[in-house]
Amino acid sequence: MTKNLSAIVIGGGHNGLVCATYLASSGVKTTLLEARETLGGGLSKQTLRDGTAVPGLIQTHHSLNDKIARELKLQSTPCEPLPTTLLSTSGEHITLMGDKVSGAGVSARDISEYRAFREEYLSYGKALKSLMLNTPPRLKHFDWSDKTVFAKLGLDLRFGLGKAGLNEFLRVAGMNLFDVLEERFSSELLKGGIAADALFGNHAGPKTPTTVLPMLMRLFQETGSTASRQVAQVDNLAGQLAEAAKSAGVEIKTSTTVHSVVMDNDKPTGVMLENGDILNADIIVSNADAKTTFLKLVGARNLDGMFTHRVTKTRTNGDVAKFFATFDATPKFTNLSQNASSGRFLVAPTLMYVERAFNHCKYGEFSEAPVLDIHLTTLDNGKSLLSANAMFAPYNLKQGWEAGRAAFEDKILDILSLYAPGIASQVACRELWSPTDIEKSFHIEGGHWHHGEMAIDQSFMMRPVPGAGQYGTPVPGLYLCGAAAHPGGDITGLPGRNAAKQILADLKGRR
Repeated sequence: MTKNLSAIVIGGGHNGLVCATYLASSGVKTTLLEARETLGGGLSKQTLRDGTAVPGLIQTHHSLNDKIARELKLQSTPCEPLPTTLLSTSGEHITLMGDKVSGAGVSARDISEYRAFREEYLSYGKALKSLMLNTPPRLKHFDWSDKTVFAKLGLDLRFGLGKAGLNEFLRVAGMNLFDVLEERFSSELLKGGIAADALFGNHAGPKTPTTVLPMLMRLFQETGSTASRQVAQVDNLAGQLAEAAKSAGVEIKTSTTVHSVVMDNDKPTGVMLENGDILNADIIVSNADAKTTFLKLVGARNLDGMFTHRVTKTRTNGDVAKFFATFDATPKFTNLSQNASSGRFLVAPTLMYVERAFNHCKYGEFSEAPVLDIHLTTLDNGKSLLSANAMFAPYNLKQGWEAGRAAFEDKILDILSLYAPGIASQVACRELWSPTDIEKSFHIEGGHWHHGEMAIDQSFMMRPVPGAGQYGTPVPGLYLCGAAAHPGGDITGLPGRNAAKQILADLKGRR
C-alpha cells in the first residue's frame, strides 16, 4: 500500500517521533528532521548557565497513552507515582494521590467528595475516548468515518455515563471551573489546587467560560494510562521513542533546520533546509505549531486569504515562564519532613488567588503573586534543583522580558519564601525562561506549551482552525501531527498517532 512512498516529518518532539514511527512501520520511507541537537522537544534535557543539567520544559507528566505504548512496543520503565502537595502558609498542607486526599487542612466531607469528584470526572474523560483516539469528525459533509466516530461517541456518552450522568455532563461541560468547584468543595486550598492543575499552560482563570474542558482533557490522560502523575522520565521517554523510530526504519537528522516547504503547482514536493539543500518527499508532515507551519514554512502566498486570516488569529501566546534555582542543600518547607520535601508542589491557595493571578496577564503584566507548579529534586552532585512553572507570565510583557526578568524572579522567590522561609538567601544560581525564551529555544510560536489555547473554539474538529482540523490541510500532501492538532498539548502522543492513521488512510484511498 505504502511501498515506494516517502514522507518528511518536520520536528523531533514526541508527537513527531510517534507519527514517524507509525508511518515507517507501515512501509513509508520516512525521514525526521529536528532543528535542535537533541530529540524530544519539551522532554529533552537542557543546561543552565552554570552547567546544571535540567529536565527542560516538562517536569511531571502522565505516561504516554497505553495504546501507543502497545502499538509501538515500547518498554515501560517502572516509576513511582508522585504525590502532589498543595502548600499552605499555615503549614496545613494537603496531599493528593490518585483519588486520595489527605492533610490536616481538609475535612472528612471534602475527602469523600474528592473521591466522588474524581470518579465522576474520570468517567466523563473516559466517555470521550472515541473522540480523542480518532480523527475528529467534520460537522458537515460527513463521510462514513465521521459518522462512525459520532456514533461511538454518542454510545459512549449515553451508555457509558447513563442518563443521569449524561445530563450532568451536558450541564457542566460548558461551565467554568470556579462554579463547578464551588459547588463541590469547602476547602479553599483544595479548590485552588484543582483549578491550577487543570489550567496550567492556558490563558484562562477559573472564572473563564468553558474551563471545565481543559480539566477533562487532562483527566482523559489518566484514563488512557496505567500510571498516575509521575516524575517525567525525560531521557527515558524521549530515548525510547527515538529507538522505536530507528527500529521502524526512520532516518533521523538532528541539527537540521527546515527553511521552507517546497511547492510545485500548489502541492508540496519536499523541503528546503537552512543551508539551501532540498529534500524531496511525497508527504510532508509538520510537528511544528500552526503559525510556523503555514505562515513561515508554507508561506501566506501559497494559501487562501481567509484560511491565512484564521491561522493568524489563533491564540498562541504563552503565559507560563520556567524558573530554575539550585541550592547547596535541600530547602526546608514549613511543616514538611525531609522525605516529603522531594516531589511536586502547587502554590495556589484559593480559587480567587488563581483568578487574581490571571487578571494581571490580561493587561500585559506578570502576576504579583504567581501560581507555581514546583518540582524539587536532588542532583547527582548532591545539590538540590528547584524547577517551577510560573503562571501567569504573558508573552507580550509591557516592559519587555529583558527589563522584567529579574523582577519576576524576585516575585517567585518572595512567594516561595512564604512556604520555605529564607529560601531566597540559599539560592546558588537562578535562571528564568520567559515565553519569548521558550519560543526561541524550542521553536514554538508565542512560547505556548500547547501550541495554542485549549479552548472550545480551538479544540476537536476546530483545532487549530476550520479547514485543518483533521490533520490534513488545504495544501494536499501537507499534514499536521503536533500539539496544534487534535487533541492538543501535553504528553499523550495522540496527535502524532492520530495523524499517522489519517495519513495512511488517505494514502490507501489514493491508491
